[in-house]
Amino acid sequence: MSLTDKITMLMARPGGDNVQKDDVSWWMRYAGRGLGTVGSFIAIILGLFNCLGIILLDVQCLIAGIWQMLAGFIVIVCEAPCCCFFIDYVQTLSDKVESRPYWNKAAAYVGLALPPFFLCFLSLSTWFGSGLIFATGVIYGMMALGKKGTRDDMAAMAAGGATPPGPLPQDHHATLMEDPDVWRPN
Repeated sequence: MSLTDKITMLMARPGGDNVQKDDVSWWMRYAGRGLGTVGSFIAIILGLFNCLGIILLDVQCLIAGIWQMLAGFIVIVCEAPCCCFFIDYVQTLSDKVESRPYWNKAAAYVGLALPPFFLCFLSLSTWFGSGLIFATGVIYGMMALGKKGTRDDMAAMAAGGATPPGPLPQDHHATLMEDPDVWRPN
């Protein structure tokens, strides 16, 4: 396989979502991928800055910085394999991660982002760098929840599933605090 074929294959990847993920809007998918890519670059740079804590003999911040750089590299491999196309197994790993449900990615990213907080709590570079990876996990968690239901669906679920037969009355004087499932004739 030539280098141009490999680059073409890597660049065509973000649009190749599987069928189970069609209920997520396009902007949410690109927000997760974009925040994961940019946030992991920033996490790597700030993790390197965090490693400078060894000058002050702060070993925990050194370990947190190494962890943050490793987490940033893992996230960038999963989200933007075109940034690491010089490593052979990146595309295979990225395809395996992409075939998993969104909640798996959310749990992995949140799990990768938490240890630096516990190791070096007072460092702003830890908060910002690992916070971006954590935010990527939160976005994937929201994608795993799916779309919000319609107003009628939510009202029916709040009432215990029992709705009056026929269409709901259109009372223009009703407020949001009134029960929409209780029909009162005028």
